Amino acid sequence: MPSFQQPQQYAKSSSSNLRLLRRAVLACSLAAACAGTLAQSLDEDFDDEEKPWQEIAVQLPPTPQDQNLAEFYLSPNATMKAYVDLNSVSIGGDKVVRYTVVTRTEGGAVNVMYEGMRCETWEKKTYAFGHPDGKWSRSRRDKWQPIRDIGVNRIDGALFRDYFCDGKMIADNENLKSIVARLKSQTRIDPVRR
Repeated sequence: MPSFQQPQQYAKSSSSNLRLLRRAVLACSLAAACAGTLAQSLDEDFDDEEKPWQEIAVQLPPTPQDQNLAEFYLSPNATMKAYVDLNSVSIGGDKVVRYTVVTRTEGGAVNVMYEGMRCETWEKKTYAFGHPDGKWSRSRRDKWQPIRDIGVNRIDGALFRDYFCDGKMIADNENLKSIVARLKSQTRIDPVRR
């Protein structure tokens, strides 16, 4: 009675097929989930979307020493001299150039400030003021402010245009040694300008 055995064989083969189909669906689901996770991981690694900028924590440098100061040009009518402490110049992971600037007037007044400059946004921030006893006091106006490149004592504009920034990028491809060397030799980015 071969006709009765065929339905049993059909039932066996259909349950086999059903198990194979379930396994195939499960395998495809797992593959899709893995591919989604991998794609998400690749998107995060190669994400071209701009993430919000975040400033790193700032540590105040040692008090500047006269032997480490490099004078930089302000303007032909400047009423003070301005210097950068070469040992204080740094470039943070947040793309901020940080430095100590010292100004001296003809009358003998001295100001010491630890500042940061963001080339990308044309902004600067004063973190602290130096005192004659070598201590720092934090600035109460520690907000980012637009760089002003006007007036005879154009400290921010001179550092921005002549030494630290080339357009909206940190000068010298962010090569700190090159920036410090230019400050030391008073070689501006564009010697013809001003």
